[in-house]
Amino acid sequence: MKELTAGITGSAETTVTGENTALQMGSGSLSVFATPAMTALMEQAAWQSVQPYLDPGQGTVGTRLEISHLAATAPGRIVRAESELCQIDRRRLVFSVRAYCDGTLIGEGIHERFIVDEAKFLSKLTQR
Repeated sequence: MKELTAGITGSAETTVTGENTALQMGSGSLSVFATPAMTALMEQAAWQSVQPYLDPGQGTVGTRLEISHLAATAPGRIVRAESELCQIDRRRLVFSVRAYCDGTLIGEGIHERFIVDEAKFLSKLTQR
């Protein structure tokens, strides 16, 4: 495993379509970018940023997300999520996450992930 250090950044983008609106996702009645879609984009930016630093067979799972969705975004617009690894405590990783549309901050928060051995993690699911 390469060394994980604070300051690792990541990003992910998506276009707001009918499929990721609050109306379609069931999180609201309007055709605007859904909060669940924004959180998924933030998580994507975070996990993809650290994946190259993990050993084969390792991954991360999200365990906590505290966000504010600050502004609505219309269909057709591009949303970019950015993450920065702020804290490392053994397997626990804490990220600062933000989402932007045309340079305007539309969401922000803190996201926590844990490094897991994927096979071991999945085997526990069958034991429940």
